[in-house]
Amino acid sequence: MNNKSLISAGLLAALLAGGAEAAGKIPRAANGKPDFSGIWQTTSAADYDLEPHSARKDAPPGPGIVEGGAIPYLPAALEQKKKNFDARDKADPRSKGWTLGTPRAVYYPEPFQIFQRGRDLTLVHQFGHSVRTIHTNGTPHPEGENKEFWLGDSRGRWEGDTLVVDVTHFNDETWLDRAGNFHSDALHVVERWKYLDENTVEYKARIEDPKVFSAPWDIAVVLYRHREKNFQLIEDYRYTLDYEQYYPPKP
Repeated sequence: MNNKSLISAGLLAALLAGGAEAAGKIPRAANGKPDFSGIWQTTSAADYDLEPHSARKDAPPGPGIVEGGAIPYLPAALEQKKKNFDARDKADPRSKGWTLGTPRAVYYPEPFQIFQRGRDLTLVHQFGHSVRTIHTNGTPHPEGENKEFWLGDSRGRWEGDTLVVDVTHFNDETWLDRAGNFHSDALHVVERWKYLDENTVEYKARIEDPKVFSAPWDIAVVLYRHREKNFQLIEDYRYTLDYEQYYPPKP
C-alpha cells in the first residue's frame, strides 16, 4: 500500500470513528431510540421564503432551504402563488392567528418543545400554542374520506437512528411560508429527523401535492437545542394582536 492509500485509509478510519463517537453521545430513550426531547429552534430565514430571496421590506435575505432552489409549481398554481405574495401582508394565515401547519411550524423562527415517549412524540409550538402528535406505535393513518387536519396526521417509524414521519390528511388552510408558497388538501409530507450531534438535529422533508406541484421537492434545515438556563416556551400574544388587527372585535 502506497502513502496516498495509507492517508486515505487513515482519513476514512478517522471519519468513521468520529461518526461512531457522535452517535454514541446522542440522547437515547429507554428503548434505545434517539430521544428528541428538548426545546428546539432554527436560525434560518426559511419562514420568510423557502426559496432563495434577497432582502425586501418585510424579510431579511436568505439562501432558501429548497434543494435545487426552485419549487416546481404547476402553471395555474404558480399564478396563485404570485397572488398570495402580493397579498401576503393580510392573506398569510399566520397573520390571522391560525396554526402554522406542517412542516412550517418546524422552521418558523420561534422555539418548540418535544416530549417523547415510547409510543409517540408530542410537539408543542410557542406560536399559536399548536400541539402535534407523531405516533410511533405502528398504527396506520385513519381510513375514510373527509379526514382533514390543520397539522395533518403523523405516523412515524425508525430507520436506524432516523425518525421517518409520514404526514397526510391535511386541509388547505395553511401556507408554507410568508411569501405565499402554499398547498392543497392533497399535501403529503415525509419528514426525516436525525441527530448531527447531541444538540443539533437535521430536519429534512419531502413535499408532494399533485394539485399544486409538478413533482415532489425537498427541504432541509438544521435545528438547535436551547440550553440557556431556565429557558422555556412563553405564551406569544402577537398572533392574537395580528388577528385583532385584521378582524377587530365587533362593537
